[in-house]
Amino acid sequence: MTALGLDSSNNQTPVKNVVIAGGGTAGWMAATALSRLLGKSVSVTLVESKDIGIVGVGEATIPPIRTFHKLLGIDEKAFMRATQATFKLGIEFENWREVNHSYIHSFGITGRECWAGEFHHFWLRAQDYGFGGDFGDYCPELIAAKQNKFATSDAMPLNFAYHFDAVAYGRFLKSLACDAGVTHREGDIEKVTVCPNTGNIQALHLTDGESIGGDFFIDCTGFKGLLIEQALHTGYDDWSHYLFCDRAVAMQTELTSPPVPYTKSVAHKAGWRWQIPLQERMGNGLVYCSRFMSDQEAIDTLKSQVSSTPINEPRVIRFTPGKRRRGWNKNCVALGLSSGFIEPLESTSIHLIMTGLIRLMRLFPFDGVTQSAVDEYNNKFDSEMSAILDFIVMHYKVTQREDSPFWQQCQRMDIPDSLKHKLALFAESGRVFLDDGDIFRVDSWTQVLMGQGMKPQQYHRVVDEMSEQSLKQFMAGLKLQVDNHVAKLPSHNAFLAQYLR
Repeated sequence: MTALGLDSSNNQTPVKNVVIAGGGTAGWMAATALSRLLGKSVSVTLVESKDIGIVGVGEATIPPIRTFHKLLGIDEKAFMRATQATFKLGIEFENWREVNHSYIHSFGITGRECWAGEFHHFWLRAQDYGFGGDFGDYCPELIAAKQNKFATSDAMPLNFAYHFDAVAYGRFLKSLACDAGVTHREGDIEKVTVCPNTGNIQALHLTDGESIGGDFFIDCTGFKGLLIEQALHTGYDDWSHYLFCDRAVAMQTELTSPPVPYTKSVAHKAGWRWQIPLQERMGNGLVYCSRFMSDQEAIDTLKSQVSSTPINEPRVIRFTPGKRRRGWNKNCVALGLSSGFIEPLESTSIHLIMTGLIRLMRLFPFDGVTQSAVDEYNNKFDSEMSAILDFIVMHYKVTQREDSPFWQQCQRMDIPDSLKHKLALFAESGRVFLDDGDIFRVDSWTQVLMGQGMKPQQYHRVVDEMSEQSLKQFMAGLKLQVDNHVAKLPSHNAFLAQYLR
């Protein structure tokens, strides 16, 4: 037997029956993926427990979700109609660098790179010469977001994601999964049976007396972690010393103007506020640190800052930033909030469900759980979560705000060694080298770092191989391409109406 209690002999239990505990976004994404992609080899049962509430506020995504949908054969128009979806080109950050300053982190590629350095080296040299404009002038997605324009076509592609109603998304996926053969059971999970010899989960017992056994289990029970934590005692790495925000208030309001193609993130004295526009309503939320803002103050602040009529009452969500010490333990994988939660700043929650699913299916234990598969899954899980942690913490650390105790503490806080290295490297040389688990590209790092106010001390000297005149022509040509591209785009609202008609 190994350290995890996995049998390395040939009598491992083949996985034929998969049981998913919990519905919501994570549960139904898992059910849809497994049934549509592995349905001939495994049967899938999803137990939707009534005592596990759906958080249902993760309404923004990043571009890889489009690849996931294509893999599952999901029709984009049907998905968008069912979930009130709009298009997303990036995130506008307001008051993060300093009060009254804003910038956009877009999903696009900025300018054109060369073998030795990314485009920002050319832009930095142009700045020294006294021309070049804003860094964002060379990214079509960023300029389109600023001008509230959008269209997608093979001839003029844009890199985009979606805003959508997360509860409606769960319902949409539920229909697809059940059509693909998933067995749906409703009931409250009263007890989880664990084998005393192997430590593996054997069955879920419901309050109505039904027992649902399986060979492999997926925990989608949210923050509770009924399987991965309460049954298997996996442990949790608390990251609240890096990420001070530990609560959010969420509220929906009526839509009073056409939806824009970007998420809005507005920093306040103890955290930040989101605005996510759907086709017929606005998703709003306030993320905050409970040491510097009470729940009631957060509710009052959110109510005072929304600009339209509320549709529902504000709801307080409490969380501890961090991750499970193992995403895969014994015969159980945790997905979604049960695997951990960093925070919603860069819309990574749904993406992590997707990458966890893809990783699981690539390592799927058809012939039984093996230690090598578990180790590979967990190594990639740890790497991915740590890379996202670096990217999120960077937003709080690289700032000029000192106007409140919260922001003062952000400036003073210690940060992971991996992020210290990335910040030092960029500050000194303008270089960005990504880790294996990084889901954000160099363009994302440069847009956010410079948007937050960090300007490298030098650029790569390969740019000096170009004369001032050649550099000026190069930059002007790139900007003209962007301007011409964006000029041809319709408004986001007009394209939505035409596309979903």
